[in-house]
Amino acid sequence: MPIIHTKYYYDEEKRPIGERLLVEGFKHIISHPFFENLKGDIYIKDKELLEKDGICIVDGKGSIYVNTSHRLSSGQWAFALAHCLLHLAFGHFDEEKMPRGSDTPFFPKLWNKACDIYVTRFLYDIHFEEPICPDPGSEYRIKLDDEEKIYGHLLYAGEVGDRNIYGTNTADSADMSGLQHPIRYRNNEQNEFSAAFYTALRNSVTGAVSTAGGHKWNSEKETPVRKAAEWFLTHYPLLGGMASSFRIIEDNELCRKYEISIAAVDASLGEIYINPAAGLSVEEWEFVLAHEYLHAGLMHHKRAAGRDRYLWNVACDYVVNGWLVEMEVGSMPGDGLLYDKELAGLSAEAIYDLIIKEMRKFRKHATFRGFGKGDIMSDPLPKFGGLKKQTGGMTLDEFFRNALREGLDFHSANGRGYLPAGLVEEIRALTSPPIPWDVELGHWFDVMFPPLEKHRSYARPSRRQGSTPDIPRPRYVINEKDLFDRTFGVIVDTSGSVSEKQLGQSLGAIASYAASKDVSRVRVVFNDADAHDAGYLSAEELAGRVRVTGRGGTVLQPGVTLLEKAKDFPADGPILIITDGFIENRLYIHREHAYLLPKGNRLPFAPKGKVFYF
Repeated sequence: MPIIHTKYYYDEEKRPIGERLLVEGFKHIISHPFFENLKGDIYIKDKELLEKDGICIVDGKGSIYVNTSHRLSSGQWAFALAHCLLHLAFGHFDEEKMPRGSDTPFFPKLWNKACDIYVTRFLYDIHFEEPICPDPGSEYRIKLDDEEKIYGHLLYAGEVGDRNIYGTNTADSADMSGLQHPIRYRNNEQNEFSAAFYTALRNSVTGAVSTAGGHKWNSEKETPVRKAAEWFLTHYPLLGGMASSFRIIEDNELCRKYEISIAAVDASLGEIYINPAAGLSVEEWEFVLAHEYLHAGLMHHKRAAGRDRYLWNVACDYVVNGWLVEMEVGSMPGDGLLYDKELAGLSAEAIYDLIIKEMRKFRKHATFRGFGKGDIMSDPLPKFGGLKKQTGGMTLDEFFRNALREGLDFHSANGRGYLPAGLVEEIRALTSPPIPWDVELGHWFDVMFPPLEKHRSYARPSRRQGSTPDIPRPRYVINEKDLFDRTFGVIVDTSGSVSEKQLGQSLGAIASYAASKDVSRVRVVFNDADAHDAGYLSAEELAGRVRVTGRGGTVLQPGVTLLEKAKDFPADGPILIITDGFIENRLYIHREHAYLLPKGNRLPFAPKGKVFYF
């Protein structure tokens, strides 16, 4: 869906009349089955276009610049915006689309005119809104169904320097900026604007079939929910990208079937289910939609990581609702909403840990879906289209992260309102590439084992001594005692679901870091129901020649106690524990330590040491 970037007005009546009509025209665009799915960013840039007295121009990157000093009607603005969007959708900036034959000279302005004729005729054919230029079919008697054929006709007719009255700029200026540098796609790349247009054609057919089957897909154009969704596109850039990509389904029967009292979101399908019977105001629907957008954008459906899904949903609701109240987005619905000022500043994970202590109490709380059910949908619903498919190999998760990151950047750069620090931190964390576990483990080793200090020793002369026999030259060596104390303990849980492959991977990484940090020996303990002391092993033995024993129950405290009481283990030696997380509920460790867990697992207690996930 296209996005319009305009200044926020608390009172819409204060918005300049030209800009107000532009926004109304934009609403015509996003309510049309073809154009609502197209891509493009619309910016008001009056000063750049006033000199040319143009209406709007478009570049190959998807940016459309408009001049609101023109007093066009809302229908005319819709026509002009659709004209520019179709230049992108039809690939008019693509090199492969342009006439490049050896016997056909290429003139950018003439190609622009040919494309303008093609687009304008298309808009006349579908009877779209109020035209701003004449019908080219009344002037040209050829079929206007192919840009290259139109270009050839104009070239043969000698119209290279003629005026162009079929575009959205002045008759002497092009409305397509940057044709001198056409876009070239390589390595299986594709035009994302064209892909969005073909998806729009497919979804329009799918939507018709779905409506015939009894499902209403955005069929109500002026419902309070529709108005609330449009507000994000025109006024709130943080969530504008998310709002443009979700399909909102208002269907009483569907909500009754799946017990949705107000709203729910299915991020995997890109759909938000709305119960029209909830009877909320536009401002309240803004709050509800923002709530569901944040659930999807912050990947709450993926971050449960083995937790109780309903209680995790409740924890996420407390966090999201707290942020929305701080940001003053919309109006919070009435009583029963999951909101508590005392939980401000806590993460969803921290709130979940508080909830599980009083599970019976919190299981009675209601989300926007209802009592005992989470509004983060996990059960599959019938799929009738869903989210517009992303092209270019971008996954759905990547799209959500990118939409939030770009929204945050635009929101912050343009001062569009207060954002809680916790929300900004979560978005930054989600959109930053994760640090591999072995790199994080390497940083831990850097802290635990700083570089050894070398000492001068005359017992072993320097290699340069032979060149100056009369001058004693010491050699810089590492103190043997420093090397002896430079060790750490490894406790390996051999009883649970950690596979042999995972154990080998983690032990291999530990061995490589040990060798690089001048750790010659490692104290290893294999632990199941009891501790099996393997003694000191070299880095090479740890990496490849360790025979894992055990595979019984899981109690790690004996292994910890063994190391802490061992007389031949340094009093300050750190301990690294490799486990699947299915261990006792308390573990007492009185020295520096860290845990290595398979991704998706968690410890049954709040750890004091660092946790690395592999």
